[in-house]
Order: sequence, then C-alpha cells, then structure tokens
Amino acid sequence: MILVTGGTGLVGAHLLLKLAEEKHQIRAIYRPKSDLYKTLEVFLYYHHKEEAERLFKKIEWVVADLTDIPRLTTAFKGITKVYHCASLVSFKPKDEKALRKINIEGTANIVNLCIATKIDKLCYVSSIASLGKPIKSDSTTENTQWNPEANNSDYAISKYGAEIEVWRASQEGVKVIIVNPGVIIGPGFWQKGSGQLFTRIQNGLNYHFPKITGFVGVKDVVTAMLKLMSSEIYNERYILVAENLSFKKVLEFTAISINRPKPEKPLKKWMISIGWFVQKTASLFGYNRNITKSDISGIFQKSTFDNTKIKKEINFKFTPMQNVIAETGKYFLKDQE
Repeated sequence: MILVTGGTGLVGAHLLLKLAEEKHQIRAIYRPKSDLYKTLEVFLYYHHKEEAERLFKKIEWVVADLTDIPRLTTAFKGITKVYHCASLVSFKPKDEKALRKINIEGTANIVNLCIATKIDKLCYVSSIASLGKPIKSDSTTENTQWNPEANNSDYAISKYGAEIEVWRASQEGVKVIIVNPGVIIGPGFWQKGSGQLFTRIQNGLNYHFPKITGFVGVKDVVTAMLKLMSSEIYNERYILVAENLSFKKVLEFTAISINRPKPEKPLKKWMISIGWFVQKTASLFGYNRNITKSDISGIFQKSTFDNTKIKKEINFKFTPMQNVIAETGKYFLKDQE
C-alpha cells in the first residue's frame, strides 16, 4: 500500500488522482481541519462526477498530523511506499517556529517511521528554495552547495532541514528520492500559492515585477515522481523546473489565459521598501509583519535552475509553461461560472 501525506494540497491531490487511476492501494493522511472536498474538486477537473467520486472513494483517509506520532504509526501499517508532500509554505516572519515544527520535525517523524517499518522507497517533495545559490555558474544544479551564511528565508531553511532528515533515512537503508520543484502551477486552490496569480489577475492586478525563477506544471511534478519511484534510481535529487521565467511573463500568460488585461505597471523597489517600513513599524504595536527586508531584494533577483539531470536520466520532457498556464486558466474560468 502507498501512503501519501499532503493529499489535500495541489501536488498531493493530483498525485492521489494519478495513483487512483493506476489502481494502486492508497492511504492518505489529513489534518482534522483539512477540507477533503478540495481534493475531490481536483478529481472533478479531469473526470465526470460519477467517475471522480469512484476514484476518490478508493483512497483510505486517515486523520493524522505530522506531529502526532501515535496516529502516524497507525497510518504506516502495511505501507510499502511513501510520498511525503505535506509541508507548511509561508514567508511570514511570525511562522518561523511553525515552519521548523511542521517541515523539519514532521519530516523527521515520517523518516523515523519509514526506517522502523522498513518501507521500500520514500519520495520527498522539497523545493528549489532549499538549493544553494551558485557562485561561479549561472544556474543552480543538484550539486550546488547550500550556503548557511546566505540570506536564506525561514521557509528555505526549514525545507533544507527536512532534506537532511530524508538523507538520514537513506543512511539507515531506506531508498529515497528528493524532488525540488520550482513554482508549481496547476488548477485548484485559487486562494493560496500559485493559484492566487489567477485570482489577483481576475481582480485587476496592475503591477508586475522582474524576478526570474523556475516554474513547472503540477502534472509534470506528479509524473516525474511516479517515474522516479517506479525506477531503479534511488538516493538522488532532481530539480523539477520546466522553464526559468520572469513573473512579468508568467503574469502575462495568466492574463491571456483568463481573458483579462495584462499588468502593465512595473513594481519599483521603493514601493516595496515603503511597505516593509510601514509593516515593521506596525509590528511594534502587535500587527503581523509579512514582508522581510530580504523579500525586497529577492523580488528583483534572477535565479535560474538547470533541469538537465532528470531529462537525461529518465528522458523526461517538460510541458511548456505557456501551455500549462493556458490549461490552468480554463479550469479557473470554469470555476467562476
């Protein structure tokens, strides 16, 4: 049986759909406050109601938080493979402790149970945020070294810490795969993550910004994970980035996909700086601060990622991001009807 964590998120929901289509025995853990209907909604994008519900019912859902070891222990009974997709994604300074507890401690709990139950293989969904920043070359590769002295976000530190736990599993005899996706685009979850790009364009976003980073479609992420887990490859990491694009270009693709005006105004550094100053001052009086000083410089940086390794080793072909965004936009418009 296969265990999936994070099944109520973008990657986890698409992964569960694919596993159900391929007739695997599946168990998925979820927190009590999670909305299982969000996962069913993803199934409904790709199948008519009866078939979507039939596939959804193939999943054995178990209530278990990543920090609840007794419930996790129960969820691991009879498991042979694990896809660890669950994590907290936040760039808010106030979430530093939560990021470490969920992403690092939670992953350590998953790893300990993988070791104890001697599972066959573990796939961990990390992030390009956990990769090092190149010093001499232009692009980040799987071999780029992490620099603890760099201005890393709390989120990046937590994902890097989680990876250390996964590599510990490999030293204890568990075969592991780590994937490092870029910004993942796909249908559903329009109020968080990359889904907000479509919502904000729909609501009339006027500004764009020049930051360049890696992007990838959610279907490609899931396909890569499944191929790597069914292969003889183990104890390796892979960058999952289809293209390195500016947010300006991605926002333009998004606007076109949902028939809305493109953001025409460039965001200036001084605008972000004023926002940071106002929020920092407000934080003295108990208000939450969302922007950090590093965010200001980060939003104007260029970071590129090399996807050569996965293309060579398993002959993987990525879907162009314009196509991914166009398809995602169709589902967004359908949800607005």
